[in-house]
Amino acid sequence: MKSIVAIFSVLFALLVSVDASAQMSKQESKEWKKRIKSLTPEQYKALLEENKSLKGQLSSLKKEAAGVEDRLNEKDDQIADYQDQVSSLRKELAEAKKGGSTGGDAVATRGAAPSQKGVLFKVQIGAFKQKDLSKFSQNNPSFEVDGTDGTMRYTIGMFQDYWEADTFKKYLREMGVKDAWIVAYKDGQRVPIKEVLEGVI
Repeated sequence: MKSIVAIFSVLFALLVSVDASAQMSKQESKEWKKRIKSLTPEQYKALLEENKSLKGQLSSLKKEAAGVEDRLNEKDDQIADYQDQVSSLRKELAEAKKGGSTGGDAVATRGAAPSQKGVLFKVQIGAFKQKDLSKFSQNNPSFEVDGTDGTMRYTIGMFQDYWEADTFKKYLREMGVKDAWIVAYKDGQRVPIKEVLEGVI
């Protein structure tokens, strides 16, 4: 029982800072020396190794925590960017509603085919046969309408990176756009997403 008490006492002593030990009285110093002498070499070695191991674990946990914090900051920045995009799109939509034509004038519809070469991803937010929002796509490069087969398909954003489009889609779903999903374009033509995924993810 005495050896167990001594072990815990020495362990506590090892964790106390150097400043604290420097302020010990002579009587306390003698008491600690007696306790240390009562330890066997194996017990003392075990304490030192445990102390070293705990310091290593603490250092590793600090590094891990710093890495997690960096990733969280990165995600926060990404979310802030998407919030800015959505806010901008809402403003443009509100302005388009105020200044948009309500008569039977023919409205130019932006084609869904972008002029860029290569693979692009967009987030489709809806497809309707009887709703025409094409007037809101004027002067708004992020909001596009594709009405090739009588169905009006509406997309937001253009992404070269699939995962960026996927994050934006998830964010829109969290905001209540439950039908948001990713569509793919290759050299300006809409293609099944399976055709392009293997090359980009």
